[in-house]
Amino acid sequence: MAGMSDVDAHAERFDAKAADYDDSNSPEYRACLELVIDHARELLRRSGDGVTARSDSGEVLLDLGTGTGAVALALAGEADRVVGRDVSEGMLERARRKADERGVGTVSFDTGRFREPAYEGPVDVVTSNYALHHLDDAGKREAIGTIAALEPRAFVLGDLIYFAEPDEPAHDPSVDDPATVGHLADALTDAGFVLTAVERVTDGIGVLVAERAR
Repeated sequence: MAGMSDVDAHAERFDAKAADYDDSNSPEYRACLELVIDHARELLRRSGDGVTARSDSGEVLLDLGTGTGAVALALAGEADRVVGRDVSEGMLERARRKADERGVGTVSFDTGRFREPAYEGPVDVVTSNYALHHLDDAGKREAIGTIAALEPRAFVLGDLIYFAEPDEPAHDPSVDDPATVGHLADALTDAGFVLTAVERVTDGIGVLVAERAR
């Protein structure tokens, strides 16, 4: 999404969906979500296996496009601090309510965007599920560059990703712009990451795990 008005319109769409969002997702979405959580959990647990956290206070996870906090809350017990960012205040309010209901005090949610995450400080792992496809290809590349500049050791991305060109798009072209796996792989590599896992949920949905080149 190129302009401020596009971001605001996107935020309003998800404000309207927030109350029912957790109950409205497809089995493919949930499979993608679980893969993101599993890969991020594995990466975070490496801190006890010779990997040092970037902060003296412990592991930090940044979840971009956090929505109602599905990834952030699932990983709250794995990181010392979890930070969720989203453009939709309605989704963020739902995420905060869920955190309060579960008594989770290590997670914070606030407004932020892929290219302006409104976060300063060390980050060990960055996650995102079903959000990056709202940017065009140039925006995705810029977002990946912004993530790389935070110097996490890994980025786990679940999204609408084309492994094969569909006969008919399985997305709404007015709001969605999925990239090919090749485009994302190139953008991640150019930003200094190495792809260490590729998970194909369907021809149009998948998870990429990118780790900092050593």
